[in-house]
Amino acid sequence: MKAGTAIAEILKREGIEILAGYPVNHLFEFAAEADIRPIVVRQERIGLHIADAISRLSSGRKIGVFCMQHGPGAENAFGGVAQAFGESAPILVLPMGYPRRLAYVPPNFNSVISMRTVTKSAEPIFLPAEIPNIFRRAFSRLRNGRGGPVLVEIPNDIWNEEVPEPLAYEPVSFTRYGPDPADVKKAAAILAKAQRLVIYAGQGVHYARAWDSLKALAERLAAPVVTSLGGKSAFPETHPLALGSGGVSFPKTVFEFLRKADVIFGIGCSFTESSFAVKIPSGKRIVHATLDPDHLNKDVRADVALVGDAELVLQALLAELPSARRDSADVVGEIASVREGWLKEWMPKLTSGEVPLTPYRVIWDLLHTVDLHNTIITHDAGSPRDQLAPFWTAVEPLSYIGWGKTTQLGYGLGLAMGAKLSHPDKLCINVWGDSAIGFTGMDIETAVRERIPILSILFNNFSMAIELKVMPISTQKYRATDISGDYAALARALGAYGERVTTPEEIVPAIKRGIAETKAGRPALLEFITAKETGISKFV
Repeated sequence: MKAGTAIAEILKREGIEILAGYPVNHLFEFAAEADIRPIVVRQERIGLHIADAISRLSSGRKIGVFCMQHGPGAENAFGGVAQAFGESAPILVLPMGYPRRLAYVPPNFNSVISMRTVTKSAEPIFLPAEIPNIFRRAFSRLRNGRGGPVLVEIPNDIWNEEVPEPLAYEPVSFTRYGPDPADVKKAAAILAKAQRLVIYAGQGVHYARAWDSLKALAERLAAPVVTSLGGKSAFPETHPLALGSGGVSFPKTVFEFLRKADVIFGIGCSFTESSFAVKIPSGKRIVHATLDPDHLNKDVRADVALVGDAELVLQALLAELPSARRDSADVVGEIASVREGWLKEWMPKLTSGEVPLTPYRVIWDLLHTVDLHNTIITHDAGSPRDQLAPFWTAVEPLSYIGWGKTTQLGYGLGLAMGAKLSHPDKLCINVWGDSAIGFTGMDIETAVRERIPILSILFNNFSMAIELKVMPISTQKYRATDISGDYAALARALGAYGERVTTPEEIVPAIKRGIAETKAGRPALLEFITAKETGISKFV
């Protein structure tokens, strides 16, 4: 069996159905022969983002795979791999490598050496007979423990070398591990005695599929729930105990309840200190449950630490805690009161009739036009993230792809495409701005060519508005933050449906037209001409 055939067969046995990437990488041909669909992108980052979404939206049960050319292809892909590492996204990255005799000769780019700092592991193939062992290690790292990209470099001179038959490869197992029972008792005692407990849920809840157990614990303890940006949609935001998500921006409910909490229980989270995460107030008792022990006491001191799968942790706590539910009437009333006051303050922007449009009006109308139970949405970096996250109501698990420990512009387009490939029956939306489309906008053509009918909501204010405060002189003297473009026309030129919207009364009809286009199998981009909005929902 040829080495390329063996690799494709291993992918097939591991349940891989899609291979995203950019040629030349000879794996495309071997994979297509094995009935694995190739998705060829216009630039490497988008392919990695597609693979990221495939992994996320299956809670890591189906692994996204990306391949690229040696040299420039691998160099171009570095940013996307680094983003996946920051997001703990389990992606199999398969760069082609230089022939083995040249792999370690400068200036040839060596992916194994160069990407070790942004991968869970990086390993080259030297001997064809070792291919089953190398991929067994790779998939085991992808399916177990905290997520992250795993890289296997395939030398360009190995494809047609022989691998012993029969191919000795079985799919690797998915395992879980749970917390120390003694620590569960300590944690349960603290949670039971807390007067103002807040649960902080991260994306580990998604990967553990622990949504029902999280809800059960919150209701048992009458505990309000805030999610990280990556954890958004882990708890239904229509639930009376939901506070919303915390990022750069957040609802007032998040601020008030974290500020007044006596105990914060972090589940499936890292508590990483970041400009793009809500700050955990000092002086609180912390119970920290995480899959990765390296997260413990990294940025927040833990009074009690629980290491393990979020579902196993929650089940252990539920078994240890008294079965009777606390009365939630007072806390539910307080949440509703804070939320009502906060929304009242924001309603003028959310329902504004101003021209140019406020992005908040577009978000509000979008929220009330789509079927939330059958929609997956993601933001982009910068203003679209900060404007969308506090006000979007996520009602189903994995219906919001939140991200942001590192914030590369243009990330959302590939995520929406990966979401649509994973859930062709759902409306998949990315919300981005005129800066982000400059980074990855050409891959609208990929969505058209590969028949991936997503809905793209673009805010165009002809400016890098978020930079205005930090670049006043360069803007005044040289207009350095001005940008421009007719992006609806660009979408049409690339084969998608494109429409520019300038007035409030056209927002909802345009959204409906865009949705209709996606249902007909055509990607749609709606370009909303907006004001230079810099206000966000944030409290200190």
